[in-house]
Amino acid sequence: MLAPIRSRTSPDLAVLILPGGTDFSYRRFSPTQGSALRMYPFTASIQARFGTRVRVKQAQYRVYGWNGGQASPMPHARAALDALASEHPGVPIAVIGHSMGGRIAALLGDDERVTDILALAPWWQFADWRHIRDGVRVRAIHGDADTVTRAPRTAKGIAELAARGFDAEYLAVPGGGHPMLDHLDVWQGGALRFVGEALERSRR
Repeated sequence: MLAPIRSRTSPDLAVLILPGGTDFSYRRFSPTQGSALRMYPFTASIQARFGTRVRVKQAQYRVYGWNGGQASPMPHARAALDALASEHPGVPIAVIGHSMGGRIAALLGDDERVTDILALAPWWQFADWRHIRDGVRVRAIHGDADTVTRAPRTAKGIAELAARGFDAEYLAVPGGGHPMLDHLDVWQGGALRFVGEALERSRR
């Protein structure tokens, strides 16, 4: 099967931003809630830094919670991925997720259109990193003062991926908390470096 042909006006990379949520909640997801607002600076700084070379889209879900086996955000996250891929056929997609969004990112990692994943303080509950297909580049950043999600579990996941031959790296943030309101140069600078490296990969 032939790969889709990119238009001359297509970006070199598409970036899907996945905000967090909570364990159990059927409260309607709002683009003005804290978890969504937390990711807008990432969306804006990536678009500003890389301009027309990237297309950045921030996902929205129907409800705020994961809700056990229902995995409530997943259909909406996959729909956002499909929409981005449809808008830019053949363009590689990098996924950036915070907290629950990091869990969603790992589960989207089974999709062949996803080439790069950045997990920010991810909620990797049940070895979610094992859903990521071979060949995906994986980066994780986690604060060691995080009391919401577990940095040691993230480090374990990255170590496991690296042992399996993945291009996987873990960055610890000393004193970093879950909301990413500290060490902005590390959190946002790391995201910008991640996208820059994904762009280099897309050109190769």
